[in-house]
Amino acid sequence: AYMLIDPAVWYARTPGVIATGPFNSHFVRDIALAFIVSGGAIALGTAGAVRQTALAGAAWPCLHALFHLLIWFARGLPVDLVAAVNLAGIQLPAWLALWAAWRFKTSKELASC
Repeated sequence: AYMLIDPAVWYARTPGVIATGPFNSHFVRDIALAFIVSGGAIALGTAGAVRQTALAGAAWPCLHALFHLLIWFARGLPVDLVAAVNLAGIQLPAWLALWAAWRFKTSKELASC
């Protein structure tokens, strides 16, 4: 929501983002919309007990996290503020979402318990 509502402030305050290129409000908002749809799919999968929907929702954050791992390797694996933000704000949420979606019990599994 922060990216969608105030992309310029998000761009200026998120460590490492400025190093990726010039500010582009349209692009930042496009990414925000992808995260909103992803979060919605995770929530919908959870509410409807449909593991596949939750997994589909986790796909975008995980692909995004993989891309950021490649960037970190290309930077020489530094342990710095950008890496810490990447770990806390991108890696952990993405992989936790995938893990939670994978372990989620479907309505059929819940009915058989």
